Amino acid sequence: MSDAAQPTAAEVRAAAEAVKAALDRHLDAVERRSGEDDPAVYAAFNELAAAAEAYDELLYDAYDEVTPFEIPGDDSLPAYAGPEEPSALSVLIRRDYAVVEPQRLLSQAQRVADLDPDAPDPSLGSNRPGGAAGSVHAALGVLFGEYEPDEIASRHKEFGLEEGDSTLWVAAADDLAEPGEWLSAPFDQADPQRVVCRFDVSAVFDEELDGLDDDVDVDMDDRDDMDIDDGDLGEDAGGAPDGRAAGPAR
Repeated sequence: MSDAAQPTAAEVRAAAEAVKAALDRHLDAVERRSGEDDPAVYAAFNELAAAAEAYDELLYDAYDEVTPFEIPGDDSLPAYAGPEEPSALSVLIRRDYAVVEPQRLLSQAQRVADLDPDAPDPSLGSNRPGGAAGSVHAALGVLFGEYEPDEIASRHKEFGLEEGDSTLWVAAADDLAEPGEWLSAPFDQADPQRVVCRFDVSAVFDEELDGLDDDVDVDMDDRDDMDIDDGDLGEDAGGAPDGRAAGPAR
């Protein structure tokens, strides 16, 4: 334990009670949720995370003990330096996919082309010189031209795609950009210090949870050798088990 002033038993107990109260508020918000993006659930999630982090720190300082919780943090983002009352915002989204079944992708694109006479024919390949017949490049153009990105995300397996990492940043802006101003380089001006909140999804969070499951039988006398990261939580604000949400930037 540190030589610094230690929290009192009463302070630790009060922090534990705060976690219990935050758990009740979070469950109540989830039970009353009005939709997937209910702001009350998001707020309760962040309150629970803050209460759990405070309790974890006090418990360790007072008793050299740790909790099994992993607390979300904004370590990947600098401190928020944007306007307190933004008059505009930018939503930046990146989703990665692997093409794991090219034939399924080509088949789905051909089906779209057959139903829509205005869609480019994927069997003609790329519009670029030398494009190969039935190219994946042309099929991707057909599918992403036909379906919204959210629909492709929900139906990616139908299109022969496999999800990789994804992230969504909500960034504050002073004013709405002029029409066409940033279209040539849409992501060049992304400023991490203006990110109000972000939502990340990655298989690495599942791997971390699997690792915790594997360590359940670790001798508790060996806990000092365990690497406990207090900056992560494998759950997003909407409750997705494989996502991670960094709450509003401070």
